[in-house]
Amino acid sequence: MVAKVIGIIDYGMGNLLSVYHAVNAVGAHAKICQNPEDLNAVDHIILPGVGAFSQCIRTLHEKGFVEALNESVIQKGKVILGICLGMQVMARTSHEGGNHTGLGWFDAEVVKLAPSEKALRVPHVGWNKVTYTKDSRLFSGVSTSVADFYFVHSYHMKCAMQDDVLATCNYGEDITVAVKKDNIFAVQFHPEKSQDIGLKVIENFIKLD
Repeated sequence: MVAKVIGIIDYGMGNLLSVYHAVNAVGAHAKICQNPEDLNAVDHIILPGVGAFSQCIRTLHEKGFVEALNESVIQKGKVILGICLGMQVMARTSHEGGNHTGLGWFDAEVVKLAPSEKALRVPHVGWNKVTYTKDSRLFSGVSTSVADFYFVHSYHMKCAMQDDVLATCNYGEDITVAVKKDNIFAVQFHPEKSQDIGLKVIENFIKLD
């Protein structure tokens, strides 16, 4: 069987090497996509991201990836996984450093973490227990007893449509950490940094049709 080609979008703001190695580790073929036309030659897409929302969406526009993503994901139906900032930029808007328009794939806004407990610092860095709100093939084989994932973020997605939410975690408040709409999947945590259970999530994503 020919391994699926997983395109990892390189727009200068992602943890590319860790994602690249994780994809290869679970038996797929990772391809770094530096140009929009590269998306034509891949089966699935990963949109990683670390940094500020405004710079992310601006760079995606400047490099022509917004149009290419809408064509590949919305029109052609290719399966995509957003990771961390790659999840947030799929929202309608973000309030990080002003108001910024995202891809608009989810009816959601990105807001700053505001934990009720003073001991919980922002950014949220470290491992956190994840609770599933519905069954999903993305988490197949990862039971709730071991669903601890690694996070690094100061902002989170608030969804207007709760049916889009796959999982939450508690960080002084319940926050959305995984979403799905049709062929679009995204997670706030870093599966590529979450050891074996993270690799399992990436493997599950690769197996999605």
